[in-house]
Parts: sequence; structure tokens; C-alpha cells
Amino acid sequence: MGRPVSLDYAPMSQSKKSLPNTAAPSEFETMLAAFESEHKSGPSRRKQDGLKVGAEVRGRILSIGRDAAFIDLGGKDDGALALDELRGPDGQLTAQVGDEIVARIVEIDGRGGGVVLRRTLGRGPDSRGELRQAFELGIPFEGQVSAVIKGGVEVQVGGVRGFCPISQLDLRHVEDASGYVGQKLSFRITRFEESGRGVNVVLSRRALLEEAAQAQAEELRKKLAPGVVVRGRVTALKDYGAFVDLGGLEGMLHVSELSFQRARMPKDVLSVGQEIEVLVLKIEPSTDPKRSERISLSLKSLEKDPWSDIEARYPAGTRFPATVLRTEVFGAIVELEPGIEGLVHISELGGGKRLRHARESVQVGSKIEVLIQQVDREKRRLSLARASDGDIEGGEAVLVPQSPGRVGFGTLGDLLSRSSQKKK
Repeated sequence: MGRPVSLDYAPMSQSKKSLPNTAAPSEFETMLAAFESEHKSGPSRRKQDGLKVGAEVRGRILSIGRDAAFIDLGGKDDGALALDELRGPDGQLTAQVGDEIVARIVEIDGRGGGVVLRRTLGRGPDSRGELRQAFELGIPFEGQVSAVIKGGVEVQVGGVRGFCPISQLDLRHVEDASGYVGQKLSFRITRFEESGRGVNVVLSRRALLEEAAQAQAEELRKKLAPGVVVRGRVTALKDYGAFVDLGGLEGMLHVSELSFQRARMPKDVLSVGQEIEVLVLKIEPSTDPKRSERISLSLKSLEKDPWSDIEARYPAGTRFPATVLRTEVFGAIVELEPGIEGLVHISELGGGKRLRHARESVQVGSKIEVLIQQVDREKRRLSLARASDGDIEGGEAVLVPQSPGRVGFGTLGDLLSRSSQKKK
């Protein structure tokens, strides 16, 4: 199957009889010989095309026949791929015309039969020859995990028993491999030794998964940028955050970016294996040799900021129920809703009685009613007082002025500082 070649020569008006009868070849004969040489089937031409047995090639499906699919390899030759390699476990085709696939060349027919491709060996009759070919060419081989044994799992491949070390079964360490028993998986043959006693076959599934992840990562890098929303899967939970697989690349979701609520343990919010959408905050070079970049993620950025309309929802002078989160010497930190917290100063808790600590009036987890005194959206602060029956007159909320001697909001740090100075 060759491309048409244009023979660039002037039309000849003479008939064949009128061609000069000389020993030297004519211009036409020379060009015809060149044309035939260029289109001659054989290893030499395919070598010029860059195709060789064992090479990994990428191409698009041109057509799908009864037994094979024909693949455009981007050169003078098309490849043929057995249709069984495009079927899923249910026997249905998993690809269609126009889809791109990656396969390996297992045979080049020098007599003009074309290029034979394979994606995975081991789906046909049991054959040691296929095992040897898969090992030599690096072609994935399909096998079925039959048992968990010391150090790994036993896999039935090509009619023989193979061994896959536990470290090579998946991308991450597998504590219990019993869940893999009975599964048909693809492996890379890393050792193939024949002897009088049989065949020694060592396998790796991890090698294939790493190659697939690397290919995914290259595609993902082209699209990834700060501000992009991507979907990922939680792979690990730590006290400081969660690791999320974005599809070949792993990002870090810090505990501070989980939610607008006060930082909680990631295990209280997420679970391993959970699918989530996250926003990419930044991408930085990494000093970790296993990662070329550090990707920072955020869940919080996809939520509505509860402080964006705080003045409208919590106007000064109104009262709301709140939960005590923490008690300090300077007052109580309370939560009105997830992400909205405020300070009730200790002078607002005693009802005229002097307190040494907020816990003398309220306990962590207790419910109280608070009166909104001041709202500062920019600094994300609420100044609160403990509400009393006199704060509501005729069913209408009234603005209660700040207690004498207190100016503005201040910060928790300011209060702690003043508290320590008093002790001195």
C-alpha cells in the first residue's frame, strides 16, 4: 500500500517503435526503474520508513473489518491489528474509526503483506513462542492472577505460571493482594528463562501503569495552569492535607484549602478513592526527584465565600444562635455557621460579673445567643456580645453600642498580648 508518486517528465510524442534503440537506457527507463525501486516491497523500503519489528507506533484507525482494524501509521504503510485486541471483556468494540491507538510491530511482511501490530499478547492459544516474543519486544502480555504467594502473586500466562512481586503489582504498595485473585490483567515480562525444567517468567504490572501515567501526565501538563478546575481522585490522607491524583500527576490539597470552615482533619472531610473537583492554585518546580513539579490545589476556592455578603446576612444589631468553639482568658470564639466565627469578649459574658476566664460562663460545644455588634468584611471579623432579653424591643432588633473602654475589634493576638502584659 504505497502512496502515488508523480513521474515528472515531458510527454513523449513518439510511439514505442520510434524509441531510440541504443545500449544506454533511455530517460524514461531510468525513471521507471527508480519508481519501481522506490515502491518495491521489502525490508529495505520499510527500513527507510523507520518501521522495524519491536518498535512502538502510534496511529489512527482507518477502517474496521470483520477480523482486523487497519491503522494509519503516518507513512507509506498501514498496520493491521487483530480485532480481538479492540474488544472489551464483554466482547464489544472499545474503539472506532478515527481513534488513536498505540501498538507494537510484531511482524513486517517483506512480500508486501504489510505491518502486523499487537497491543497485548496472551489472548490467543497458549504459546511459549508468544511469551518469548513479548519479552524480547516489550509487548504487554495478558495473564490471570491465580493465587497470593510469598512475596507476590502467581499469574497464569501463556500456559505457564508466572510470578509478579508485590512491589510490581500496582503503583502503590499493596497490603492485601487477595482482591486481585481472579482478575485478568496486562503485565510486562521482565524475565524469561527457559530450561529443561520449564520456564521462569517474572512479571511487572507497575511498569505498564507507570508508562500509562507518564503519557497521561504529558497530556495533562499541556492543559494544566493556575485557575483551571480539574477532576481527581484522593490517593492519600495526612494530617496536613490530602494527595490527589489528577490523571498522571499528583497534587497537594493543603488542610487550609479544604473549606472556609476552621481547619479540620482531612479524614473528617475526604476519603481515599473519593472523586473530587479541585482548582489549581499554583504550579512550582519540585526538588523531589520523583516529581518535576509541585501542584497546589484548593477545594475552598470552588465554594462561595460566606463572608462575601456578611453585612446583609448578619447586620449589626441583630441576634443569632451560635456554638462555642473555644474558650480563652479574653473571651469565647463562637461559630454562627460553617466558616463564620466571631469573638464574644470576656466582658460581654459575665453579665456584670468579673470573670477570669471565659469557661466560667460558657463551655465548649454549648449553644448561646449572640448579638452582632460590628461587622468587618475586609478583615473577616465579627464583634459579638452575649444577647439578653433586653436586646430586643417590640420584636425589633436594636443596635447595642460597644462596651465602654473597648475600641474597635482588635485581634486575638492583641488580646493575648494585653493579657500577658497584665500578668506581668
